[in-house]
Parts: sequence; C-alpha cells; structure tokens
Amino acid sequence: MPLAIVIGVLSFLWCEFALNFQFHWVTGDEIPDAGLSIPADFQLIVWIAFISWGLFFAAGGDNAAFGKIVVASIFGSVAALITFWLAPMIAEMPDFWGISLMVGIMALILVAILIAGDWYYVAGTFPAFAACFGLWVATGIDNWAEGGGGGGNTLADLADAPGTGAFGGVLSTPYGWVWLSAVVTLVVGAVLGIISAKITAAVTPKPRAAEA
Repeated sequence: MPLAIVIGVLSFLWCEFALNFQFHWVTGDEIPDAGLSIPADFQLIVWIAFISWGLFFAAGGDNAAFGKIVVASIFGSVAALITFWLAPMIAEMPDFWGISLMVGIMALILVAILIAGDWYYVAGTFPAFAACFGLWVATGIDNWAEGGGGGGNTLADLADAPGTGAFGGVLSTPYGWVWLSAVVTLVVGAVLGIISAKITAAVTPKPRAAEA
C-alpha cells in the first residue's frame, strides 16, 4: 500500500508539472480562445515518463535498475534518432518501406548488443525506441513528411507553415527536438522510479526483530 500511495501522489505531481510546462510555462504564442499556448520545441511528455518509470520496476526497482533504464533509454532513443535521420534518405513520403527498413535494422542492432553484458537491458531499449517513434509520428513525422515539424512556435508560423503534427499542427516539432524531448523525459521517468522506491522504503514500517 505505501508504494501505491507514493506512486499515486508522484503521478499527480508529474502530470501537473509536465502538462503546465508543455502548454503554459515554456511555450510560444497563446492560442486564441483556447487558454493554452503553442508548445516550445523542447517539451516534457507526460506519457513517456510512465514508460521508463514502469521499466524501472520491471528491471528490479533498485539502484542497478535505474542505471540499466537510463542506459536503455539512451540506446533506444539514439536508434530512433538514426531512424528519423536516415529513413527519409532511403524512401521519401509517401513510401514507408524506408522507415520499416531502418526500424528492422535498428531492432537487429539493439538486440545484438546483448553480447555487451548484463549491464545492457535490451528489454528497455525497445520501449524507449517506441516512445521516441510514437512522439515522432504525433509531432508530424518531420524529415520524412516535408515541413512536418512546422515553422515555429508563433501564431503566424502556425498559419503559414503548420506542419503535419497533431491538433492542426500545434504539436508539429522538428525531429531533433522530438528526440531530445523524448530522451530527457525517459530519464525523468527513471528518476521518478527511484524516487518512488526510496520514499516507499523510508515510510514503510520495518518489521520488529524477533525477541530472543
């Protein structure tokens, strides 16, 4: 029960912070009649943190798990960044086979690195890759879709070059910023994981030692 309460409270705080960061605090122009603003290029992505947070506990929920998930997040996200960069050079829009080919190559490489040793948590690299890839799609598949990342963070940019991101281009983001936002948020999720584990350990009553 202590773990559930701690995670519940931290989840509330994380959502409140990340959503305000993305749509109120670190933003471009305000969207008329919406009460929200156009997100900046760098964003904290609520759902991505929950991926690495869960992976932290899947990997053991201890200090070693934290290191494994951070490393896995870096490997998986870099593989995604390479995909964003190279796939459009292989096959441009509207053909998807270049993206599919790069995903296959990166998956092969991520699994092959298993030979590096126990410090490499391959099960964490795939969700990290998927998080980056999902954000890339939501923000306009920039570099593959021409101008997909939009022209900027002002209302004029949104009108002239909205990009192909969600909500009529509001979420359009250049792919380099997509990668940075994703990898930073993945690390934040791992940090939330170890914080929740440490707080739970501190507040959980210790069993009394048996009397002699």
